[in-house]
Amino acid sequence: MMNCGLVTEQKQPVPLKSISVEVQVKSHVATVTSTLQYVNEEERHLEALFVFPLPADAAVCHFSAKIGDQEIVAEVQERQTARDRYDDAVSLGQQAFLLEESEESSDVFSLSVGCLSPGQNADITITYITELSVQADHSLRFCLPAVLNPRYTPAGSDAGIVSEISSCVSVPYTLTLSVHVSSPNPISKLESNCTLDPLVFLNSDHTQATVNLSSGHKFDKDVELFLYYQNTHQPTAIVEAGVTTAKPGSLMSDPVVMISLYPEFPEEVMSSLATQGEFIFVIDRSGSMRCMMHNGEGAQMRIESAKETLLLLLKSLPMGCYFNIYGFGSHFESFFPQSVLYNQDTMDQALKKVNEMTANMGGTEILQPLKQIHSQPCYPEHPRQLFVFTDGEVGNTKEVLDLVRLHAKSHRCFSFGIGEGASTALITGMAKAGSGHAQFITGTDRMQPKVMESLRFALQPAVNKISVKWKVPDGITVDTLSTPINVLFQGQRSLIYAQLKGQSSESSEGSVIVQYNLKDQPVTNQLHFCLKPTEDTGLSIHRLVARSLIRCLEQEERTGGVDVEDIKRRMVEISVEAGVSSVHTAFIAINKHNREVVKGPLIQRRVPTQVMRRTTGMYMSRIRRSCSSNSARYESAKSPDIKNSFVGLGADSNSPQWDFARSESAAQALPELPGIDDYSQIFEAKYRSKRKADSDLPQWEEPDLHKDPLLQLISLQKASGCWELNAALAQVFGKTEDELTNQKPAQVDGSVWATLLSLIWLYGYKIQQQIEWQFVAMKAASWIGSQNVVSLSQCVCDGNHLLGCQVKEETLGI
Repeated sequence: MMNCGLVTEQKQPVPLKSISVEVQVKSHVATVTSTLQYVNEEERHLEALFVFPLPADAAVCHFSAKIGDQEIVAEVQERQTARDRYDDAVSLGQQAFLLEESEESSDVFSLSVGCLSPGQNADITITYITELSVQADHSLRFCLPAVLNPRYTPAGSDAGIVSEISSCVSVPYTLTLSVHVSSPNPISKLESNCTLDPLVFLNSDHTQATVNLSSGHKFDKDVELFLYYQNTHQPTAIVEAGVTTAKPGSLMSDPVVMISLYPEFPEEVMSSLATQGEFIFVIDRSGSMRCMMHNGEGAQMRIESAKETLLLLLKSLPMGCYFNIYGFGSHFESFFPQSVLYNQDTMDQALKKVNEMTANMGGTEILQPLKQIHSQPCYPEHPRQLFVFTDGEVGNTKEVLDLVRLHAKSHRCFSFGIGEGASTALITGMAKAGSGHAQFITGTDRMQPKVMESLRFALQPAVNKISVKWKVPDGITVDTLSTPINVLFQGQRSLIYAQLKGQSSESSEGSVIVQYNLKDQPVTNQLHFCLKPTEDTGLSIHRLVARSLIRCLEQEERTGGVDVEDIKRRMVEISVEAGVSSVHTAFIAINKHNREVVKGPLIQRRVPTQVMRRTTGMYMSRIRRSCSSNSARYESAKSPDIKNSFVGLGADSNSPQWDFARSESAAQALPELPGIDDYSQIFEAKYRSKRKADSDLPQWEEPDLHKDPLLQLISLQKASGCWELNAALAQVFGKTEDELTNQKPAQVDGSVWATLLSLIWLYGYKIQQQIEWQFVAMKAASWIGSQNVVSLSQCVCDGNHLLGCQVKEETLGI
């Protein structure tokens, strides 16, 4: 067999040569077209399997293959029918192409390219539509997923497509990306975590622009784009005409409307945040949390970033609330048997345990801790707020989401995807099912500001009694097709989809009215919109509506509806009608004009997907996945295939990693361990003992809070919000304790002086990071206000003089 062209680290040929992506952004909807170029450079017919990520909320609406000058457009068919047709075509020597969505996780797809002849090229085109999410800084986020990490699947689970992930730390194919942006509002700027060519505006009013990914891009991380429009929070409505040839009365035949609303809460209500609540922090402590946040200089392990964030959260909680912290891996544990009252004693206990936390709990099994949390009774008058931190590498995503949705009335869920390759289906799905907010921390992002933004949401007054009403001319009826709105946050977008039926000769204007109660105060938001369809939308809104309906039906099916078969039939019907993927359908394309006699079985090639570089836990997890039974584990661990897996992940075949991995002591330990990454506990004992003799091995260092003055200051704050006047605080300010004490006004208590200095220092030197310490400062200002300080203005003046600042008294919020 020839071994030429592109190869993996295991020296296996890769038929995928390049991926070219075109993105068309219109307002806050993106249409993404990816073209994958396949070339068979081997001497025999082959079949290629490529498992790759897409956004969880994407509506895949086109799939085609071009071979030479001939283009074959795929059809959407019932899943098993499509699979059977694919198998039959390949067995007959016909070229066939199959695109399927994973049954376990809606952000994973598999592409099968069957019967590609020697020397033949095939260009595969996939198009999907997705909404752009609103960020805390009012930008719109588009993400092109590039990284797909292996998903941990608990024992006894059916991993399906997820188990077919063929991962690699450096893929051999290339990526090009071009973006065209069109918006009714002027485009302010466009930023990215990757290097871009200069933004080019296509008209004088800056409502259209184009940009390309710079050449030489390393396919080692998700590509994120952040679009900044003027007046981003302006409500909008898009009405899209139906298809005249579609079946009358069907979804595709009638116009549909997409309403985008940004509720603005009254200022007097927002001026005071909630002081009650039960805050439960669920931290992923699986072995993969040892991975670095990014591959650049100064990166820290995910678990260490999570620990620093927990410190900030614990210091920011309001007095009188309840809290608890769970850590999970293959098993789970909680800091307290049940949530405890937040005070100085419980905060100190929790901080001590946070400092001792490590990523040593095995695989990623999040379902059991969530079940335990939901079995605990809630505290009256203290709404439960769940904060989940994970790298999202789970295989039972839909089971987790169903559990969160089942308990949605008793809690809100705020989810955080840590690192490249976190499952968008899990992270966004948990937040949506739990009426919360999702955040992704990738690249050089700091976790703390994003988490504190979600804490701000959690502390907002709860919105209830939400209703949506339509006003349209006589002769027109409106069917709301999106799921009911059950949560609203200040500054967060809410989308409403509806189908417009009938005709009217009257006014061409309609309106939607959203009403809700906020702290027992009725609020009304109204948007007027033109019923005339918007031109040139390409049925994107219809397909987003179809995807939304399909997701709702999936939930009904999994919860055991009255007639599961009827739900499945309806799902397939919508999928086929709209040409949108679903869990029960697949795209199938067959080149019936090609029928070659194929001698012998097809060569099978798995196209590798980019993963993040792993620490030792990842090396050992590869052994686990490659061993199918306890009796086979030792022999499998010694096999050349597993050795190649280690080499492919960056381990030298003569390295201590491989030397220990193939050892009998490691193999004998395998049956004892319940989760993938548990091997790393054994492995690191050997690994650490060798690192002094090998300077090239990675070093593990505990974070030193003293290296970051802000974290050091926050760590010194008391639960009540005050600071004590001592040497540790003086060190943060670059002073001695005597300097602080000698310049303290005589009539001022030491704690008041220390707290006032801390506030002045934060506003004077750390204003750029205010989102991280905003609640710490609010607690401090509130505490000072309760102390009835005499001559506060003079104290502020003296504090400014001591610290070299010019912070005004009114800035401190006392």
